[in-house]
Amino acid sequence: MTLFDILERLANLQQSGFRRNALLADLPSVQVNALYYLLRCNHYSNTPGSVTEYLGLTKGTVSQSLRKLEEKALIYRQPYPGDKRKVLLFLTDKARQAVEGALSQDNIAKIQSELPYGGEKLKLQLMGLLRQVQQQEGVRLFGECQFCRFHQHQQGQPFCGLTQALLPPESITLICREFEPQ
Repeated sequence: MTLFDILERLANLQQSGFRRNALLADLPSVQVNALYYLLRCNHYSNTPGSVTEYLGLTKGTVSQSLRKLEEKALIYRQPYPGDKRKVLLFLTDKARQAVEGALSQDNIAKIQSELPYGGEKLKLQLMGLLRQVQQQEGVRLFGECQFCRFHQHQQGQPFCGLTQALLPPESITLICREFEPQ
């Protein structure tokens, strides 16, 4: 098996975990992936454009998928503060519980803890591979705030140097569209 074959197989097994959840079972993969992204992204990255960019799909496909998720009461929209043309997307409680429930059955995380050094070396190698592929493809990196070059601390609180705003502490482990490596 090639590395691609292994990664593709792991991704398919991960997706099957979502399909075992009753609420997620009948959703197309694009909708499940959008829900998972919205669970993982920070408050700067929960826009339709960010979902489109992260998934690497067309604007029309993502727009239609988001509309279906909204019809199923799995997401909701709120106007962007200060700009009525933009909207922010949020998971409903039932969608959040479904995605988190599916993730709690994550066998990869369980097995990772049994690897040498808790799989940390493998994780770093795969992260390096991901970053190289993303850079070659010319796509945004979407990394965790805490590892971003803009991440700082002011007044004992997380602070984004790009937006010049204090960050909620829970947001530093979420992924951001504006991420740039340190």
